Amino acid sequence: MNLRHTTPVLTALLSLAASITLRAGDVSKTVTTTESTRYFFGLLDHRSSYGQGILPEPMIIDETDAESEIRLDWFHAKAGAARTDEAKIELEKNFGPVTFEFEVPYEREATEEGVVQGVGNISIGVRTAVFQYVSPSSLVDTTFGVGFEAGIPTTSQVSKNAEYVPKIFNTLRIGSHLSLQSIAGYSILSGPGEDSGLHMFEYGFIFGCTFQHEELPIPGVQQFIPMFEVKGEKQLNHGESHNSVIANAGFRVNLKAIGSLQPRLGVGYVFPMNEVAREDIHHGIYTSLVFEF
Repeated sequence: MNLRHTTPVLTALLSLAASITLRAGDVSKTVTTTESTRYFFGLLDHRSSYGQGILPEPMIIDETDAESEIRLDWFHAKAGAARTDEAKIELEKNFGPVTFEFEVPYEREATEEGVVQGVGNISIGVRTAVFQYVSPSSLVDTTFGVGFEAGIPTTSQVSKNAEYVPKIFNTLRIGSHLSLQSIAGYSILSGPGEDSGLHMFEYGFIFGCTFQHEELPIPGVQQFIPMFEVKGEKQLNHGESHNSVIANAGFRVNLKAIGSLQPRLGVGYVFPMNEVAREDIHHGIYTSLVFEF
């Protein structure tokens, strides 16, 4: 055999074998990487966008995402001659998928009969993800979680009863734009007065559509997120059962970061969705300013 003609053939065969080996190594590495994304007994997934600040923050329903932030909210509503104002400050801190929260509200209601006002229940809560699924292409990303909130009464005019609310929630992201967050809780009041022992089923949904700066180039805005929320409260005892449902149509704008803080401004128009809710609110404006850190 002529070695002059054989050497190029052997070189080509060796190159082919090396290429196949490298590709096999890449496949093996890919499989290993896919398997290693699961953690916490295989229930959670490192690829999940939960806790990455991608989901829009609710206004009228309880939050579901894992976050570290300081939040200031103000809600003004009207129902006939009645005027309701509620301001609150909230601090949240997350440790991985677990978020702790502390909230202090101030409420004022003015009617023809007079004014009732004061610091509302001081709320302490915790929530955590318990299961996540992310599709191979990351098109679908969903997280299931649980939470608990306790409201400590301040004995003011608007805060007489303690409240305990165990919750379950889900976050769903589809693609890079659409998201749906849902939450359900069982509220129990205890303490003095006629509301003691009251049980309520609380639920809410928030639909969001996120536009990046490249898609909607508004100066100073990283993301613009139109959103629509629905919040319901169904009384389960103490007389006739009723279901109050309100909605909020608004938006969030996630602004460019200021150092380690990212400001997020939200504005929404709140309105009743059934006759029961119309007894308490005809329309209202919700504003929210968040500083994520």
